[in-house]
Amino acid sequence: MRPTLHPRLVNGRGGDPALYVEALHLPEAVLFDCGDLSALAPRHLLRVGLLAISHAHMDHWADFDRLLRLLVGRAKRLPVVGPEGFAQRLHHRLQSYTWNLADRIGNDLVFEAIEVTGSAPGAWPRTLLRLHGAFRPEPLPPLPAAADGTVLRLGRLRLRAAVLDHGTPCLGFALEEAEHLNVWRSRLEARGLPTGPWLAGLKAAVAEGRPDDHPVPVFARAAEAAAAPRLPLGALRDLVSVTPGQRVAYLTDFADTPANRAAAVALAREADTLFIEAPFAAADAALAAERRHLTTRAAGEIARAAGARRVEPFHFSPRYLGQHDRLLAEIAAAAGRPVGAAP
Repeated sequence: MRPTLHPRLVNGRGGDPALYVEALHLPEAVLFDCGDLSALAPRHLLRVGLLAISHAHMDHWADFDRLLRLLVGRAKRLPVVGPEGFAQRLHHRLQSYTWNLADRIGNDLVFEAIEVTGSAPGAWPRTLLRLHGAFRPEPLPPLPAAADGTVLRLGRLRLRAAVLDHGTPCLGFALEEAEHLNVWRSRLEARGLPTGPWLAGLKAAVAEGRPDDHPVPVFARAAEAAAAPRLPLGALRDLVSVTPGQRVAYLTDFADTPANRAAAVALAREADTLFIEAPFAAADAALAAERRHLTTRAAGEIARAAGARRVEPFHFSPRYLGQHDRLLAEIAAAAGRPVGAAP
């Protein structure tokens, strides 16, 4: 099965946390944290359609301005998800610049800040900040807090979040594909049906649960769509296999406590890839506890408990420069599988 989600750590295991996720057939990308974005080309940053910030410590938030500078002058509405109080932090960040000429910029840039606070039931505050309004905060109706942590959807992707404790609220995230749809090329060939853009319509009809008599146009090129013959969906369903969607979890900056472990495991349950912080070696557990971070052992144990298929640790402390193999071995021992490998 061809994977839909393609995540990559922007700065490797030891640099500032940032995870860039592209999705097959989706024009927009998802960016988790933005401490240092210098490794991302402008074309990648311009594709960001969702920004998810775990918390506002500098190494997770410092390079937001690089993204901002590229977006000013472009028509865009960008959801920004963060912890309690994040809209105010975003507002103050934007107000560090002078926007007296903003009304002369033709395209409006709009940030929709969503604050994930506590557990459901409840409501999550939303705030609008518009370039043409000099980024003054405009309250929006709150978002009902979902019991499963669902914050929003981007195309066929769903973002879930959970509040973790880092001495300050810090969000963990899971990005999930609703379901994975794959077309059997061998069955297409056996029936003499073409490949082409019509397959996107077929998969959409299956995903939307259309009835068997729903007509599906069959065409190899977009120019042929209007006059294309139509076949009932019921005669085409077996061309598409439906499997559970992919899941990527991103967990960083939280203390090793029972409550944090429970929330982290629930969020990362059966993740295809779990990106999890492991700043400190197992022998430095006291230092990790003091700074409210995980050890390599804790990261591996959380990955094992969650049943994550692939474990990708990051946020290694610079104190272990040249010792990454040691950290990876400790995580693998606790996780019960090689780091970066799926069972």
